Amino acid sequence: MAETGFTAALLRWFAQYGRTLPWRGIGDAYGIWVSEVILQQTRIEQGRDYWYRFMKRFPTVEALAAATEDEVLRQWQGLGYYSRARNMHAAARQIVEQGGFPRTIEGLRALKGVGNYTAAAVGSMAFGLPAAAVDGNVYRVLARHYGIDVPINTTRGKHTFEALAQEILPEDQAGTFNQAMMDFGATWCTPRSPRCIDCPVALTCEALRTGRIDQLPVKEKKVKVKERRFSYIYIRHNGMTALHRRPAGDIWQGLWEPLLVEDAPLPELGCRLTLLAQGVKHVLTHRILLADFYLAEPVARPVLPGGYIWIKEREIGDYALPRLVEKLLEQLP
Repeated sequence: MAETGFTAALLRWFAQYGRTLPWRGIGDAYGIWVSEVILQQTRIEQGRDYWYRFMKRFPTVEALAAATEDEVLRQWQGLGYYSRARNMHAAARQIVEQGGFPRTIEGLRALKGVGNYTAAAVGSMAFGLPAAAVDGNVYRVLARHYGIDVPINTTRGKHTFEALAQEILPEDQAGTFNQAMMDFGATWCTPRSPRCIDCPVALTCEALRTGRIDQLPVKEKKVKVKERRFSYIYIRHNGMTALHRRPAGDIWQGLWEPLLVEDAPLPELGCRLTLLAQGVKHVLTHRILLADFYLAEPVARPVLPGGYIWIKEREIGDYALPRLVEKLLEQLP
Protein backbone atom coordinates (compact mmCIF):
# COMPACT_ATOMS: atom_id res chain seq x y z
CA MET A 1 0.00 0.00 0.00
CA ALA A 2 1.67 3.18 -1.22
CA GLU A 3 -0.16 5.89 0.72
CA THR A 4 -1.50 5.01 4.15
CA GLY A 5 -2.66 8.59 4.76
CA PHE A 6 -5.18 8.66 1.91
CA THR A 7 -6.36 5.12 2.60
CA ALA A 8 -6.75 5.64 6.34
CA ALA A 9 -8.61 8.91 5.81
CA LEU A 10 -11.11 7.27 3.46
CA LEU A 11 -11.72 4.41 5.89
CA ARG A 12 -12.34 6.87 8.73
CA TRP A 13 -14.70 8.86 6.50
CA PHE A 14 -16.61 5.71 5.53
CA ALA A 15 -17.07 4.66 9.15
CA GLN A 16 -18.88 7.94 9.75
CA TYR A 17 -20.59 8.71 6.44
CA GLY A 18 -20.93 5.42 4.53
CA ARG A 19 -24.37 4.70 3.12
CA THR A 20 -26.65 2.11 4.70
CA LEU A 21 -27.69 -0.26 1.91
CA PRO A 22 -29.63 -3.54 2.16
CA TRP A 23 -26.94 -5.65 0.49
CA ARG A 24 -24.12 -4.44 2.72
CA GLY A 25 -22.85 -6.56 5.55
CA ILE A 26 -24.93 -9.59 4.49
CA GLY A 27 -21.93 -11.70 3.45
CA ASP A 28 -24.06 -13.25 0.69
CA ALA A 29 -22.27 -13.37 -2.65
CA TYR A 30 -25.56 -13.76 -4.53
CA GLY A 31 -27.24 -10.70 -3.00
CA ILE A 32 -24.09 -8.61 -3.47
CA TRP A 33 -23.74 -9.75 -7.08
CA VAL A 34 -27.38 -8.92 -7.88
CA SER A 35 -26.91 -5.43 -6.43
CA GLU A 36 -23.77 -4.81 -8.46
CA VAL A 37 -25.39 -5.86 -11.71
CA ILE A 38 -28.46 -3.71 -11.07
CA LEU A 39 -26.38 -0.66 -10.16
CA GLN A 40 -24.14 -0.83 -13.24
CA GLN A 41 -26.42 1.54 -15.15
CA THR A 42 -28.99 2.47 -12.50
CA ARG A 43 -29.22 5.15 -9.81
CA ILE A 44 -29.10 3.72 -6.32
CA GLU A 45 -32.53 5.12 -5.39
CA GLN A 46 -34.19 3.16 -8.18
CA GLY A 47 -31.85 0.19 -7.86
CA ARG A 48 -32.73 -0.42 -4.22
CA ASP A 49 -36.40 -1.09 -5.05
CA TYR A 50 -35.48 -3.40 -7.92
CA TRP A 51 -33.06 -5.29 -5.67
CA TYR A 52 -35.80 -5.99 -3.12
CA ARG A 53 -38.20 -7.03 -5.87
CA PHE A 54 -35.65 -9.24 -7.61
CA MET A 55 -34.49 -10.92 -4.40
CA LYS A 56 -38.08 -11.61 -3.37
CA ARG A 57 -38.83 -13.30 -6.69
CA PHE A 58 -35.45 -15.08 -6.96
CA PRO A 59 -34.15 -15.41 -3.37
CA THR A 60 -31.29 -17.75 -4.31
CA VAL A 61 -29.02 -18.28 -7.27
CA GLU A 62 -30.71 -21.64 -7.74
CA ALA A 63 -34.10 -19.92 -8.07
CA LEU A 64 -32.70 -17.52 -10.65
CA ALA A 65 -31.07 -20.34 -12.61
CA ALA A 66 -34.34 -22.30 -12.69
CA ALA A 67 -36.37 -19.36 -14.04
CA THR A 68 -37.17 -18.78 -17.70
CA GLU A 69 -35.65 -15.84 -19.55
CA ASP A 70 -39.09 -14.24 -19.86
CA GLU A 71 -39.56 -14.41 -16.07
CA VAL A 72 -36.20 -12.74 -15.51
CA LEU A 73 -36.85 -10.02 -18.10
CA ARG A 74 -40.25 -9.25 -16.56
CA GLN A 75 -38.64 -8.61 -13.18
CA TRP A 76 -36.02 -6.44 -14.92
CA GLN A 77 -38.58 -4.47 -16.90
CA GLY A 78 -37.96 -0.72 -16.69
CA LEU A 79 -34.28 -0.96 -15.74
CA GLY A 80 -33.02 -0.95 -19.34
CA TYR A 81 -29.77 -2.44 -20.63
CA TYR A 82 -31.48 -5.83 -20.73
CA SER A 83 -28.30 -7.67 -21.66
CA ARG A 84 -27.43 -7.33 -17.96
CA ALA A 85 -30.43 -9.49 -17.03
CA ARG A 86 -29.75 -12.06 -19.73
CA ASN A 87 -26.09 -12.33 -18.73
CA MET A 88 -26.98 -12.65 -15.06
CA HIS A 89 -29.45 -15.42 -15.86
CA ALA A 90 -26.79 -17.30 -17.84
CA ALA A 91 -24.21 -16.76 -15.09
CA ALA A 92 -26.62 -18.10 -12.46
CA ARG A 93 -26.81 -21.35 -14.42
CA GLN A 94 -23.01 -21.44 -14.59
CA ILE A 95 -22.81 -20.99 -10.83
CA VAL A 96 -25.31 -23.75 -10.13
CA GLU A 97 -23.50 -26.11 -12.51
CA GLN A 98 -20.23 -25.37 -10.66
CA GLY A 99 -21.83 -26.07 -7.30
CA GLY A 100 -21.63 -22.51 -5.98
CA PHE A 101 -20.01 -19.11 -6.41
CA PRO A 102 -16.36 -19.08 -7.48
CA ARG A 103 -14.13 -17.81 -4.67
CA THR A 104 -11.34 -16.42 -6.85
CA ILE A 105 -11.23 -13.30 -9.02
CA GLU A 106 -10.42 -15.44 -12.05
CA GLY A 107 -13.41 -17.70 -11.38
CA LEU A 108 -15.74 -14.74 -10.93
CA ARG A 109 -14.48 -13.12 -14.15
CA ALA A 110 -15.30 -16.34 -16.00
CA LEU A 111 -19.00 -15.85 -15.29
CA LYS A 112 -21.13 -14.47 -18.11
CA GLY A 113 -21.26 -10.67 -18.04
CA VAL A 114 -18.84 -10.31 -15.10
CA GLY A 115 -15.93 -7.96 -15.76
CA ASN A 116 -13.06 -6.73 -13.62
CA TYR A 117 -15.15 -4.32 -11.56
CA THR A 118 -17.96 -6.72 -10.66
CA ALA A 119 -15.52 -9.55 -9.92
CA ALA A 120 -13.52 -7.30 -7.58
CA ALA A 121 -16.62 -5.88 -5.89
CA VAL A 122 -18.23 -9.27 -5.24
CA GLY A 123 -14.93 -10.97 -4.43
CA SER A 124 -13.82 -8.33 -1.93
CA MET A 125 -17.17 -7.85 -0.22
CA ALA A 126 -18.30 -11.47 -0.10
CA PHE A 127 -14.98 -13.33 0.28
CA GLY A 128 -12.47 -10.69 1.39
CA LEU A 129 -10.37 -11.04 -1.76
CA PRO A 130 -7.73 -8.25 -2.07
CA ALA A 131 -8.98 -6.82 -5.38
CA ALA A 132 -9.66 -3.13 -6.10
CA ALA A 133 -13.07 -2.38 -7.66
CA VAL A 134 -12.78 0.59 -10.01
CA ASP A 135 -16.00 2.25 -11.18
CA GLY A 136 -16.80 5.78 -12.36
CA ASN A 137 -16.77 7.13 -8.83
CA VAL A 138 -13.34 5.66 -8.16
CA TYR A 139 -11.96 7.05 -11.43
CA ARG A 140 -13.10 10.52 -10.38
CA VAL A 141 -11.69 10.33 -6.85
CA LEU A 142 -8.30 9.06 -8.01
CA ALA A 143 -8.05 11.42 -10.99
CA ARG A 144 -8.71 14.45 -8.79
CA HIS A 145 -6.67 13.45 -5.76
CA TYR A 146 -3.60 12.41 -7.74
CA GLY A 147 -4.03 14.93 -10.60
CA ILE A 148 -4.14 12.27 -13.32
CA ASP A 149 -5.22 13.55 -16.76
CA VAL A 150 -5.01 10.26 -18.67
CA PRO A 151 -8.48 9.79 -20.27
CA ILE A 152 -10.45 7.31 -18.20
CA ASN A 153 -12.22 5.83 -21.24
CA THR A 154 -9.00 4.59 -22.87
CA THR A 155 -7.09 1.35 -22.41
CA ARG A 156 -4.14 3.24 -20.97
CA GLY A 157 -6.40 5.08 -18.55
CA LYS A 158 -8.09 1.89 -17.43
CA HIS A 159 -4.75 0.23 -16.67
CA THR A 160 -3.41 3.35 -14.94
CA PHE A 161 -6.33 3.70 -12.54
CA GLU A 162 -6.71 -0.01 -11.85
CA ALA A 163 -3.02 -0.25 -10.94
CA LEU A 164 -3.21 2.78 -8.67
CA ALA A 165 -6.38 1.56 -6.94
CA GLN A 166 -4.75 -1.81 -6.34
CA GLU A 167 -1.63 -0.13 -4.95
CA ILE A 168 -3.50 1.84 -2.26
CA LEU A 169 -5.89 -1.01 -1.35
CA PRO A 170 -5.58 -2.27 2.25
CA GLU A 171 -5.57 -6.04 1.69
CA ASP A 172 -7.12 -6.81 5.07
CA GLN A 173 -10.02 -4.38 4.47
CA ALA A 174 -10.48 -4.64 0.71
CA GLY A 175 -14.28 -4.84 0.71
CA THR A 176 -14.66 -1.96 3.14
CA PHE A 177 -12.22 0.24 1.25
CA ASN A 178 -13.88 -0.49 -2.10
CA GLN A 179 -17.22 0.58 -0.63
CA ALA A 180 -15.60 3.66 0.91
CA MET A 181 -14.23 4.76 -2.46
CA MET A 182 -17.59 4.20 -4.18
CA ASP A 183 -19.54 6.10 -1.52
CA PHE A 184 -17.03 8.93 -1.32
CA GLY A 185 -17.24 9.48 -5.07
CA ALA A 186 -21.03 9.20 -5.10
CA THR A 187 -21.79 11.51 -2.18
CA TRP A 188 -18.75 13.72 -1.50
CA CYS A 189 -16.37 13.94 -4.48
CA THR A 190 -19.30 14.32 -6.88
CA PRO A 191 -19.08 15.31 -10.57
CA ARG A 192 -20.51 18.77 -9.84
CA SER A 193 -20.18 20.82 -6.65
CA PRO A 194 -17.99 18.40 -4.69
CA ARG A 195 -17.64 19.03 -0.96
CA CYS A 196 -14.04 20.23 -1.06
CA ILE A 197 -14.41 22.47 2.00
CA ASP A 198 -14.86 19.57 4.41
CA CYS A 199 -13.13 16.88 2.33
CA PRO A 200 -11.06 14.50 4.51
CA VAL A 201 -8.24 14.43 1.93
CA ALA A 202 -8.36 18.07 0.80
CA LEU A 203 -4.82 18.81 1.98
CA THR A 204 -3.33 16.23 -0.38
CA CYS A 205 -5.74 16.70 -3.32
CA GLU A 206 -3.77 17.72 -6.42
CA ALA A 207 -6.83 18.90 -8.36
CA LEU A 208 -7.85 21.22 -5.52
CA ARG A 209 -4.32 22.55 -5.18
CA THR A 210 -4.04 23.34 -8.91
CA GLY A 211 -7.66 24.46 -9.49
CA ARG A 212 -8.56 21.55 -11.77
CA ILE A 213 -11.55 20.08 -9.94
CA ASP A 214 -13.85 20.78 -12.89
CA GLN A 215 -11.32 19.46 -15.41
CA LEU A 216 -10.75 16.00 -13.93
CA PRO A 217 -11.29 13.23 -14.75
CA VAL A 218 -10.62 13.54 -18.48
CA LYS A 219 -12.71 11.71 -21.08
CA GLU A 220 -12.14 11.39 -24.80
CA LYS A 221 -14.97 12.55 -27.05
CA LYS A 222 -18.00 10.27 -27.10
CA VAL A 223 -19.31 8.35 -30.09
CA LYS A 224 -21.79 10.36 -32.12
CA VAL A 225 -25.39 9.78 -31.07
CA LYS A 226 -27.60 8.30 -33.80
CA GLU A 227 -31.29 9.06 -34.22
CA ARG A 228 -33.89 6.43 -35.17
CA ARG A 229 -37.58 6.88 -35.95
CA PHE A 230 -40.10 4.24 -34.89
CA SER A 231 -43.80 3.90 -35.60
CA TYR A 232 -45.58 1.51 -33.26
CA ILE A 233 -49.04 0.26 -34.19
CA TYR A 234 -51.06 -1.34 -31.42
CA ILE A 235 -53.61 -3.64 -33.04
CA ARG A 236 -56.84 -4.31 -31.14
CA HIS A 237 -59.11 -7.03 -32.49
CA ASN A 238 -61.79 -8.81 -30.43
CA GLY A 239 -59.88 -8.36 -27.17
CA MET A 240 -56.65 -9.59 -28.74
CA THR A 241 -53.44 -7.83 -29.76
CA ALA A 242 -50.30 -8.83 -31.66
CA LEU A 243 -46.72 -8.89 -30.38
CA HIS A 244 -43.37 -10.15 -31.59
CA ARG A 245 -40.08 -10.73 -29.81
CA ARG A 246 -37.20 -8.45 -30.77
CA PRO A 247 -34.32 -10.32 -32.39
CA ALA A 248 -30.67 -10.54 -31.41
CA GLY A 249 -28.23 -7.92 -32.67
CA ASP A 250 -30.31 -4.84 -31.87
CA ILE A 251 -31.64 -2.96 -28.85
CA TRP A 252 -33.99 -4.73 -26.42
CA GLN A 253 -33.07 -8.24 -27.53
CA GLY A 254 -35.67 -10.75 -26.33
CA LEU A 255 -38.29 -8.17 -25.30
CA TRP A 256 -41.76 -8.01 -26.85
CA GLU A 257 -43.35 -5.20 -28.85
CA PRO A 258 -46.39 -4.49 -31.05
CA LEU A 259 -46.20 -3.97 -34.80
CA LEU A 260 -43.12 -1.86 -35.53
CA VAL A 261 -42.43 0.14 -38.67
CA GLU A 262 -39.02 1.75 -39.09
CA ASP A 263 -37.95 3.68 -42.18
CA ALA A 264 -40.95 2.44 -44.19
CA PRO A 265 -44.53 3.53 -45.02
CA LEU A 266 -47.28 2.56 -42.60
CA PRO A 267 -48.94 -0.74 -43.62
CA GLU A 268 -52.54 -1.26 -44.75
CA LEU A 269 -54.39 -3.02 -41.94
CA GLY A 270 -57.92 -2.70 -43.23
CA CYS A 271 -58.85 0.24 -41.03
CA ARG A 272 -58.03 3.84 -40.22
CA LEU A 273 -55.09 4.35 -37.87
CA THR A 274 -55.63 6.59 -34.85
CA LEU A 275 -52.60 8.65 -33.89
CA LEU A 276 -52.12 8.43 -30.11
CA ALA A 277 -48.85 10.36 -29.74
CA GLN A 278 -46.19 11.78 -32.04
CA GLY A 279 -42.46 12.26 -31.67
CA VAL A 280 -42.16 10.56 -28.27
CA LYS A 281 -38.50 10.84 -27.31
CA HIS A 282 -36.64 7.93 -25.71
CA VAL A 283 -32.90 8.23 -25.06
CA LEU A 284 -30.52 5.26 -25.06
CA THR A 285 -26.73 5.07 -25.05
CA HIS A 286 -25.56 6.40 -28.46
CA ARG A 287 -29.18 6.43 -29.73
CA ILE A 288 -32.17 8.73 -29.59
CA LEU A 289 -35.49 7.14 -30.55
CA LEU A 290 -38.38 9.26 -31.80
CA ALA A 291 -41.59 7.26 -31.86
CA ASP A 292 -45.12 7.74 -33.16
CA PHE A 293 -47.87 5.65 -31.53
CA TYR A 294 -50.94 4.43 -33.43
CA LEU A 295 -54.01 2.38 -32.61
CA ALA A 296 -55.56 0.08 -35.23
CA GLU A 297 -58.95 -1.57 -34.63
CA PRO A 298 -59.64 -3.65 -37.76
CA VAL A 299 -62.83 -5.67 -38.24
CA ALA A 300 -60.91 -8.68 -39.57
CA ARG A 301 -57.61 -9.94 -38.16
CA PRO A 302 -54.89 -8.53 -40.47
CA VAL A 303 -52.09 -10.59 -41.96
CA LEU A 304 -48.83 -9.69 -40.23
CA PRO A 305 -45.17 -10.48 -40.95
CA GLY A 306 -43.73 -13.71 -39.60
CA GLY A 307 -42.96 -13.93 -35.90
CA TYR A 308 -46.02 -12.12 -34.56
CA ILE A 309 -48.29 -13.87 -32.06
CA TRP A 310 -51.80 -12.98 -30.95
CA ILE A 311 -52.47 -12.70 -27.23
CA LYS A 312 -55.33 -11.53 -25.03
CA GLU A 313 -54.94 -7.85 -24.26
CA ARG A 314 -55.34 -8.44 -20.55
CA GLU A 315 -52.32 -10.78 -20.61
CA ILE A 316 -49.88 -8.24 -22.04
CA GLY A 317 -48.49 -7.70 -18.54
CA ASP A 318 -47.11 -11.25 -18.68
CA TYR A 319 -44.64 -10.19 -21.38
CA ALA A 320 -41.41 -8.22 -20.86
CA LEU A 321 -41.76 -4.94 -22.74
CA PRO A 322 -39.36 -2.06 -23.45
CA ARG A 323 -40.12 1.15 -21.59
CA LEU A 324 -41.01 2.83 -24.88
CA VAL A 325 -43.79 0.28 -25.43
CA GLU A 326 -45.01 0.89 -21.88
CA LYS A 327 -45.35 4.55 -22.85
CA LEU A 328 -47.52 3.46 -25.79
CA LEU A 329 -49.77 1.38 -23.51
CA GLU A 330 -50.24 4.42 -21.27
CA GLN A 331 -51.76 6.27 -24.28
CA LEU A 332 -54.34 3.61 -25.11
CA PRO A 333 -58.02 4.53 -24.68
